[in-house]
Amino acid sequence: MDLRSRDQPLRDYLDHLRVERGLSENTLEAYGRDLGKLAEFARTKKKPLLALAQRDLTEFVGHLRELGLGPRSQARAIHAVRGFYRYGVREGLIDADPMENLRAPRAFRALPRYLTPTQVEALLEAPDLDKPLGLRDRAILELMYATGLRASEVIGLRAEGLDMDLGIVRVMGKGQKERLVPLGKVARGWIRRYLAETRERLTRGRPVPTLFVNHRGRTLSRMGLWGIVRRHAVTAGVERILTPHVLRHSFASHLLERGADLRSLQAMLGHADISTTQIYTHVTRERLRQLYDQFHPRA
Repeated sequence: MDLRSRDQPLRDYLDHLRVERGLSENTLEAYGRDLGKLAEFARTKKKPLLALAQRDLTEFVGHLRELGLGPRSQARAIHAVRGFYRYGVREGLIDADPMENLRAPRAFRALPRYLTPTQVEALLEAPDLDKPLGLRDRAILELMYATGLRASEVIGLRAEGLDMDLGIVRVMGKGQKERLVPLGKVARGWIRRYLAETRERLTRGRPVPTLFVNHRGRTLSRMGLWGIVRRHAVTAGVERILTPHVLRHSFASHLLERGADLRSLQAMLGHADISTTQIYTHVTRERLRQLYDQFHPRA
């Protein structure tokens, strides 16, 4: 993100997103990159950002295509720019929104990848339980599949956020919004074993706020969690490249396939808009079609 002193309105907007909206650092970095493209475009036009007119922004949309951005990336950039100008109107920096009648190119929304129940079982059984880290990894994988938590939520989870008797996880999600997610008996059993047999050996009695720790007894990093998932995926032979998010997709897809309703799934996943959750209905429809083609005698 390369914003210069003349781009102060963009800096103020990003500060607004950080403080008022509570967006994550990853999201803020993405906004910053997209808005940085707008700032560079304004410099080529020799205009202040807030002086760009609708015809300039129409040209900017074409410029995004020239940069080689696909429809999805273009749509994301235009969403960031639209938010910036709406902010400008609310703050009285401009009288009218120059983005008001501009539409983003329609982005093709790919179906999320997910594992079959058999593949999930293979992944869960991959860690070597004779090793302390293997028991930790089993507890992590069981928790992720049982709850559908995001990677950031897993590494930030605190022991006091678990109610082991009721089977509830208290999660601090995006935008610092708290939600409650059910936790099944199997996952609770593995977490209890991790707490009883492994965690203190790793921390050596030092106070560490998060539930899961690395081999040095410190809070697990995002890359550390990705490494755990990928390493055991290779052992299980389920995916060449498996990310924590695929486990989240698997959790959601398997619940829907077994009859869970969309609103309940939305609450468990922490989606602000149910349209984000609805993509999983397409996954289950595709699964139904595959089963039909496979087993119907006249398909």
